[in-house]
Amino acid sequence: MADYKLLIGGKLVDGDFQMDVVNPATGTPFVTVARASPAQADQAIAAAKAGQPGWASVPYADRQARLLVLADAIAANAHDLARLLTLEQGKPLPEAQGEVAWTEGFLRHYATLELSDRIIQDDEAGYIAVRHRPLGVVVGIIAWNFPLLVACWKIGPAVLAGNAIVLKPAPTTPVTALALGALCRDIFPAGVVNIITDANDLGPHLTAHPDVAKIGFTGSTATGKRIAAGSAEGLKRVTLELGGNDPAIVLEDVDVRETAKAIFGNAFLNAGQVCLAVKRAYVHADIYDAMCAELATLAQAAIVGDGLEQGTQIGPIQNAAQYEKVKGFLDAARADGTIVAGGQAIERAGYFIAPTIVRDVTDGMKIVDEEQFGPILPVIKFDDVEDVVARANASDYGLGGSVWSANVERAAAIAARIESGQVWVNQHIAIGPHIPMAGFKQSGLGVEQAEEGLAEYSQLQVINIKR
Repeated sequence: MADYKLLIGGKLVDGDFQMDVVNPATGTPFVTVARASPAQADQAIAAAKAGQPGWASVPYADRQARLLVLADAIAANAHDLARLLTLEQGKPLPEAQGEVAWTEGFLRHYATLELSDRIIQDDEAGYIAVRHRPLGVVVGIIAWNFPLLVACWKIGPAVLAGNAIVLKPAPTTPVTALALGALCRDIFPAGVVNIITDANDLGPHLTAHPDVAKIGFTGSTATGKRIAAGSAEGLKRVTLELGGNDPAIVLEDVDVRETAKAIFGNAFLNAGQVCLAVKRAYVHADIYDAMCAELATLAQAAIVGDGLEQGTQIGPIQNAAQYEKVKGFLDAARADGTIVAGGQAIERAGYFIAPTIVRDVTDGMKIVDEEQFGPILPVIKFDDVEDVVARANASDYGLGGSVWSANVERAAAIAARIESGQVWVNQHIAIGPHIPMAGFKQSGLGVEQAEEGLAEYSQLQVINIKR
């Protein structure tokens, strides 16, 4: 019998299959969870379809209140959820505790959002209003880097808008999602929230299902393209929050030491496994050597280890497949650039990569052009602002970007030219539930967070009355 069960139709049930979940700090399984069959995926969708009309009839204020109850439940179970996050994802326990706190905060903010009617006309001639109606059954498919936070990024707006959801976590990080399901069972009516797991085999089945109205996906661009293609036949709504290759442009007038600390923190958070992390640092030639040296010092001093160990700053790569991919980037770094810190896998159990700084690289190289999604930061020299803006924008990605300078007005003017959904000045990964998040180019479709993200889980309808 599995340690963690599926949530289908308001009941915790065993899967038709089981699967082991590996702790990336050891490379060995630490728990067995239920795994759904295609038949159970169909049952989850049927339960969502059956439960959604009743949930849509629940007053909006009561749906908001249910989100607050879920936030309270997460807060009450914060210790256990954080520990599970570290065990299955690998991130240091303080980062896991932060993810739990963020999840709670996001849900509390969602509960303040409104989908109010917008009155276009209300006079003796007629009445015209724009309303938001639920879509029906929503499927949420999420990545492995923030398994609890992103689960609630899908659940929160989906159910608040009056939909029912079937959530599928990543196969390598299903545990916290299933633990979340155990909480949801006692909070939402049967069928409103369903959580199933798979071995990367149910995605096409879910996206093609005729009773699914929308797919909300967070993950890689390659997988997002497949989801979009699978949804096309039924013209399903899609929101795709995909990969990024975020540039940080560092001008010559910054405080090198303080900026290096900020760049390093935003590049190596969660071992670099963040879609919005700094993935390439463009540094002005006047401070290039000094910045590379400071970044190297920080990388060499960083404590790498099991996320449950006191003092660990950087945990393992989350899974074996990504570990091998990141090692391929290390090979590219050695071939094309100069490694000034790290540059190797750490010889111990688990999937550990030493935090790596590579200099003397430029655009057109694998280490710069592709998303590493690991603890590697290429540092690229520039001496002309027009040139560096063009280079930053030459990517197929456009998720985030930042400009760093003592002259905020100058930095803001440069930032406004960066082709990405989020652009920051003297900061990076500055996101929140009140801030819309979207991607340019191959970094996504649609919007997450804030009122704009909530609206994506609704059907716009115009009511037009002649008087």
